[in-house]
Amino acid sequence: MIGIIAAMQVEMQSLRAHLSNPVSETISGIEFVRGTIAGREVVTAVCGIGKVFAAMCAQTMILTYHPACIINTGVAGTLTDRLSIGHIAVSSAVVQHDMDTSALGDPKGLISGINKVELPADKALCEKLCACAKALDILTLTGPIASGDQFISSAERKTFITETFGAIACEMEGAAVGHVCYVNNVPFCILRAISDSADGSSHMDYPTFVTLAAEQSVKLMLSFLAA
Repeated sequence: MIGIIAAMQVEMQSLRAHLSNPVSETISGIEFVRGTIAGREVVTAVCGIGKVFAAMCAQTMILTYHPACIINTGVAGTLTDRLSIGHIAVSSAVVQHDMDTSALGDPKGLISGINKVELPADKALCEKLCACAKALDILTLTGPIASGDQFISSAERKTFITETFGAIACEMEGAAVGHVCYVNNVPFCILRAISDSADGSSHMDYPTFVTLAAEQSVKLMLSFLAA
């Protein structure tokens, strides 16, 4: 079984339209819908926005449905001029850009207890997603994806995240999903279609392009499941 998590309905509704024999169950306010797509058994969830909702969802999915892997799909802001709206970022690793115990002498982003800044995504899973994107002629870039409980809309913050973590995209859930998967030894990958520029214009880009970007990620997920 493959677990698929999105933060918002706009990122999931088209994918769920392809589910055969859907079965729904609500746990802790999150609706989990099981079924098959292209003959593959999947469990899907819309977790809500932010790291806490994402972590709740991932842990519940793992304990209840025991997926072989989890893919967190959706949209993100770009942190590089190599990715524009509609392009795809695939995680090599995840970081939490708002995790900061540097006053204690730690590196910015260090996750206490795990004592890591970057948590590695599953290489084989990411390579397969990239291959499917290439077959669809969707420009894709692999690199660290940064998450935090902030909608990034300033050039200064964008520069900080890029220079500190080398991240290629930023959003609000992926690193929390990755964190939960890491401690549970569940392979994961974060897939993000670019919806905005993560700078001073991102608040204008996002409402215009979020649906377009979400459809790109859904198109790639369907190709992945059919492969």
